[in-house]
Amino acid sequence: MRAIVCTELGGPDRLQLQTLPARKPGATEVLLRVAAAGVNFPDTLIIQGKYQLRAEPPFIPGAEVAGEVLEVGAKVRHLKPGDRVAALVSVGGYASEAIAAADACLPIPADMPMDEAAGFALAYGTVIHALVQCGRLHHDDTLLVLGAAGGVGLAAVQLGKLMGARVIAAASTDDKLALAKAHGADETVNYSQVSLKEAVKGLTKGQGANVIFDPVGGPLAQDCLSAAAWGGRYLVVGFAEGTIPQLPANRLLLKEVAAVGVHWGAFVVREPARNLENFRQLFAWYEEGRFKPVISARYPLEQAARALQDMEARSVTGKVVLIP
Repeated sequence: MRAIVCTELGGPDRLQLQTLPARKPGATEVLLRVAAAGVNFPDTLIIQGKYQLRAEPPFIPGAEVAGEVLEVGAKVRHLKPGDRVAALVSVGGYASEAIAAADACLPIPADMPMDEAAGFALAYGTVIHALVQCGRLHHDDTLLVLGAAGGVGLAAVQLGKLMGARVIAAASTDDKLALAKAHGADETVNYSQVSLKEAVKGLTKGQGANVIFDPVGGPLAQDCLSAAAWGGRYLVVGFAEGTIPQLPANRLLLKEVAAVGVHWGAFVVREPARNLENFRQLFAWYEEGRFKPVISARYPLEQAARALQDMEARSVTGKVVLIP
């Protein structure tokens, strides 16, 4: 099989395209022919040894794939060769074939293209868990989404609007905000040009946002706490800016704001039944045509380094996938 291999920790330029021997699935695993692999911001960190999940070289990066089941392990009963699935693999996705735990595979709707399926599980699984279980988003709440044109940010805009919230999209360029607006945002804030907290206060007549979805981190976290409504929920999703913010506890106290960490991977392991219910809802909404994943770029497998460099430069919008 063809695969992108991290032979030493470092930047995307150190990745190598290699031909490796085919693998056999274990008893509770399946072998997939990868039709598309999602590219995610954590992929840029894991190849540098900076992610919470450590992988020792040599390894194949890539946490999510979509494809066809080629072979199933001896104890797998709910999948068979020929099934179309999306799967989470933690590592191993940037390849023409991948091994996945059978329980980490999601049968996908018959009309869902493979590139959409490859960019679906991580972004939309994270977002629905964030908004429903962590953020307790209510109909008519105001939802502030940072990084609103990125993979998870745009998914948050879509699902927040679908769930009945008033969505304020925040991003660093007008082009990114136009994309968020096209996918459901009610209002937009360019935080490279104006104060985020002042803009949100203005848009909410001083009330602030009930739920704040933040995959960016860095200095904007302070503005988020200032822009929160009484009893607001500040969702810590990630740190794409590169800096982990230190949150002042007095800001939480003054307006009874809750800062809630969103760790979807742990939620999948600890509460698989609730995660499955989330995906039943997501697939139902998808089949009803109520939202559609936004795939902004498709790269051939051999251009994985370029895809990751574009991700690092924050020049991509929506989801990016590799096509083996």
